[in-house]
Amino acid sequence: MPQIIAETNQYQTYTLQGDDGSQCVVIPERGGIVTEWRVGGQEVGYLDRDRLRDPSLSVRGGIPILFPICGNLPNNTYTLGGETYELVQHGFARSLPWTVVSQGTDPLHLSVQLTSNDTTRAVYPFEFTVTYTYVLQGSTLEIQQRYENHSDRPMPFAAGFHPYFAVADGDKPNLGVEIPASQWQTKETGEFKSFGGSFDFSQPEIDMALRFLTAPSAVVTDPARSLRLTVAYDDPFKTLVFWAVAGQDFYCLEPWTAPRNALNTGEDLLTLEPGGSLETWVRFMVG
Repeated sequence: MPQIIAETNQYQTYTLQGDDGSQCVVIPERGGIVTEWRVGGQEVGYLDRDRLRDPSLSVRGGIPILFPICGNLPNNTYTLGGETYELVQHGFARSLPWTVVSQGTDPLHLSVQLTSNDTTRAVYPFEFTVTYTYVLQGSTLEIQQRYENHSDRPMPFAAGFHPYFAVADGDKPNLGVEIPASQWQTKETGEFKSFGGSFDFSQPEIDMALRFLTAPSAVVTDPARSLRLTVAYDDPFKTLVFWAVAGQDFYCLEPWTAPRNALNTGEDLLTLEPGGSLETWVRFMVG
């Protein structure tokens, strides 16, 4: 029978366990993060457990949440209504505690929520509620999202995920990649370059923001693990970032609603009117 197991070790941890060997582990107080995702007993994700144990460090691994920005801002600053604010890379959602608001087994799900508070208002002057529902069904992990603006003025934001997927470093050149984009944008200058459909894993680091997506999903095949991963996304998601570091046993394929610096440029930025809300989703599937 599907079940949700709550345990307290260093953190309060919730394990969604399917009756088919699938499993998803969520730690709400550590940024609402999914730390593990198993399908058929095989771990799909990557997790640096030492960083997870250190609350002073961001988690490298699992599926960190990005909100209200994706990527970094120049000098970590943006201007809104004539005022200048500071926001660290990827925003604050991944470093704040979230609250469990719902759970159940039909379907197997856990909902976590983040609401505006004094910490968020100091860097992002809006009243909001963000609710994520993790739904585990067989070999699919879906993240349903609801964003609500409780402010008296329009609320601009970007949102996304930074999922880490396990791959032996020596197997990276054999990954098969199908990403529906022909251009990518450089992190340093914002310059656009053509994307030929593959990556040069001999580089020390790959950090490519793939833009102008032409299909609602991307696929990475790892022949060494006989694993085919599909990342599917709803209409608001306009950018996919591929990140890999030489010598590390992971790669990241990150769905973002907007590119870096969108709070300053307005590019693909989402905006909710006062009292408005948005529901959307991202889906990870293994075959």
